[in-house]
Amino acid sequence: MQPEWLRSGLLLEALREARRLGFLGPGPVEDHVRHSVGFLGAAGGEPQLVVDLGSGGGLPGLILALAWPTSRVVLLDASERKAVFLRHAARQLGLIAPRVEVARERAEDLGRQDRWRGVADLVVARAFGPPAVVAECAAPLLRMGGRLIVSEPPEGGHRRWPDAGLVLLGLVAAPCSERHEGGWYRVLTQQERCPDRFPRRTGVPAKRPLF
Repeated sequence: MQPEWLRSGLLLEALREARRLGFLGPGPVEDHVRHSVGFLGAAGGEPQLVVDLGSGGGLPGLILALAWPTSRVVLLDASERKAVFLRHAARQLGLIAPRVEVARERAEDLGRQDRWRGVADLVVARAFGPPAVVAECAAPLLRMGGRLIVSEPPEGGHRRWPDAGLVLLGLVAAPCSERHEGGWYRVLTQQERCPDRFPRRTGVPAKRPLF
């Protein structure tokens, strides 16, 4: 039986608005929800602080905030339009600060701020960017032992997450992707402190990827 929050008409209404605004990709809204629910299975427990990289239309961040009532969730997006939508959607769902916060920032900028550096238990990324960009933006935010969970294509292999590149950031990837409801997910763990030189300046991780 689905939990009450997953059956919420307000959630589907918010996501349909995200679709109308162009913040969700193609396919039924329900499929996007199922894909986001898969992050819950990959996480396996309720973290204290979660950062959703490039939250956009609110997925998976809004799903995680509803499912984990004691977690603090940061919805991160650089777009002002998306940030406005995220604040409105969160209020409509009863997700208010400080438990749920919308940060209109570039991920590279957030990762250089003392307030956010090395504090997240979990960082999630759904269609945020290529592996090297996701890893460099996430690692500075994670505490030691924290985890990064990334949605993966079905054919995603270990070569997408090379050890030689990840070690520069203090990250270690699970040897293979995990299958959960809605899709495939790769779990990475912050085993060493991310060096202070990361993240590099805004835009550099994409222009000159580490791997």
